[in-house]
Amino acid sequence: MAQTTPNHTKTVSGWAASDPSGHIAPYTFKRRATGADDVAIEILYCGICHTDLHYAKNEWGITMYPVVPGHEITGLVTEVGSNVRSFQVGDRVGVGCMAASCLKCDLCQTSQENYCDKLQLTCNGVFWDGSITYGGYSKMLVADHRFVVRIPENLPMDAAAPLLCAGVTVFTPLKDSGMLRSPGRRLGVIGLGGLGHLAVKFGKAFGQHVTVISTTPEKEREARERLGVDDFVVSSDEEEMQARRKTMDLIIDTVSAQHDLGTYLELLKVDGTLSLVGAPEKPLHLQAFPLIFGHVKEDRGSTKIF
Repeated sequence: MAQTTPNHTKTVSGWAASDPSGHIAPYTFKRRATGADDVAIEILYCGICHTDLHYAKNEWGITMYPVVPGHEITGLVTEVGSNVRSFQVGDRVGVGCMAASCLKCDLCQTSQENYCDKLQLTCNGVFWDGSITYGGYSKMLVADHRFVVRIPENLPMDAAAPLLCAGVTVFTPLKDSGMLRSPGRRLGVIGLGGLGHLAVKFGKAFGQHVTVISTTPEKEREARERLGVDDFVVSSDEEEMQARRKTMDLIIDTVSAQHDLGTYLELLKVDGTLSLVGAPEKPLHLQAFPLIFGHVKEDRGSTKIF
């Protein structure tokens, strides 16, 4: 599989991993010329998502080395293609994890491009021209304008970057579960990393009662004092976990390492939902009885198991 095609004429400097050690080093490569449907972007900021670590270390077994990670990208438009009407030079824009989809199927036509069978990613994907996509750990990017968003003037570019993956990832289960329209419902957030921080912030912003569930007691002060959570639970403390049994409407599980779901499912109310947004490289442990007796919904993006 060719990594570039003849239309790759832009020389770009960036950072890449070249083997499963995950070591990131300077890397010079080619990007495609700005096509009719493209915009060229000077990259100002790029978030660090755990997916970037998975790719760098080939933890999912799908990495195409060398890999230039990065898919929470913000910057300024420097060039626009002839078919582009929605952006102009100087616009503040962002690019998330999607680089391409077919744009023709029922999913694409109903704003669900992320489920398209022909979806390709901003890094470690294969673009329409057959080239491997390189991400935002670089000086500039060429992107199809249909996968570019405008960044509002009142939103700092550095703060906007994580919203393009982590933000969307935790916002979606809140929206799909009806939590945004129902203040006062109870949200549990497993893990207080990057995804967890944003899940807490969204939950509080929409008036939810937010509980952080963590293996690290030292994070309680940060959770309560800086993020304003309503409750904090150490998951290894059986008494604390038992006291919250069947109290939560939605749990967003952000953990990207292998873990046992059983104790967390016990925290859900009947008809509650557990949304998995972390992506561990190894299978998770899942017991049947909490699902059966709690009528629990396990939400993995587009799939729900009843």
